[in-house]
Amino acid sequence: MTLPITLFLIAVVVPVFFGRIRTAPAWLLVQAVALGWAGFVQHPQLSGHAVAALAEVIVVRALVAPWLLGRAIRARGEPDLDLMPSNLFAWAVAIALIVLAFQFGAPAADDRHAMTLGAVAATVAVALLLLSTNAASPAQLVALLTMENALGLFETLLPEPWPLPVHAALGLIYFGTVGVGAWLIGTPDEARVAPLPPEGERA
Repeated sequence: MTLPITLFLIAVVVPVFFGRIRTAPAWLLVQAVALGWAGFVQHPQLSGHAVAALAEVIVVRALVAPWLLGRAIRARGEPDLDLMPSNLFAWAVAIALIVLAFQFGAPAADDRHAMTLGAVAATVAVALLLLSTNAASPAQLVALLTMENALGLFETLLPEPWPLPVHAALGLIYFGTVGVGAWLIGTPDEARVAPLPPEGERA
């Protein structure tokens, strides 16, 4: 269980420190692969429920979401934006939040739960920091999707997976988030604002 959680955490932390907007879809793909891996390790019996949950991760989070996000970023034409401002203050805050997040998981009963809780808390903290430091809409969408992936990682702590309707709802929320967000990012601002009528026709 340690390896998929480590991979997930790498896919969350590394792009925030060193990544640009254009690399975000690839990192979301890695997060989804780590989620699927962690779910398989937690429930290796591959029941119908587990297969359905794994299919949601692969189809929605690993394939559809990165594709939609990548297409929207290319349409927007700002692929070289940093995910988080490259300055020492932002980096110091991010490192401090990650350290505090793992302290949150320290009281857990065993090492696996402690590491998973720490990874979930660190992911949420990093996503909130990204939301507060980068006003660019692609970065905001990446932060929201990363936070939703943290919710999926939290499920691996449960002895039994969530019911299928919950999985379906989470999958729809994730798909809706990336679908609407990608549309807003890829559509020029003037196309979303109704033009004013000519001055002579105004009431």
